[in-house]
Amino acid sequence: MARRLRPVDLDFVGAAPVRLVFAREVSASPEAVFRALAEDVPGWTQWFSAVTLARATDGGAGREIRLRGGTRFEETVLAAKAPEVYAYRVDTTNAPGVHALAEEWRLAPRGTGTRVQWTFAADGSAPFRFALGLARAGLGRAFRDAVTSLDRRLARR
Repeated sequence: MARRLRPVDLDFVGAAPVRLVFAREVSASPEAVFRALAEDVPGWTQWFSAVTLARATDGGAGREIRLRGGTRFEETVLAAKAPEVYAYRVDTTNAPGVHALAEEWRLAPRGTGTRVQWTFAADGSAPFRFALGLARAGLGRAFRDAVTSLDRRLARR
């Protein structure tokens, strides 16, 4: 059953009770990474293995995401400032215990490539917050694998 979450703005990313931040450098340009994140939403299924469905909604102002295991999200895009930041909040989900959730992708030039930083910002019940702490390593690995796969995909283009 989908539940509506507390709406949050971009400030939540820096102030959330739980913030998981991961970063990795890739060889692709910030512009190419931004296009993959913000403009090729269906392409997420090709490089982020946990994502089984990704589609833009509301003319690009929202997203529908489905993950392996059946978790679903309906999201609102909070920022799409090329090529520096792409962020969204979750409006509804079937994940238990979550009260508010936003994600931010920050892109910065590094040499001829890009430093990609992903912040997963959340609030929820005590068991949810505890579970996120336990999931930190797995989320970090998923991020590293996804960004590495994205970089390989962009290099083939």
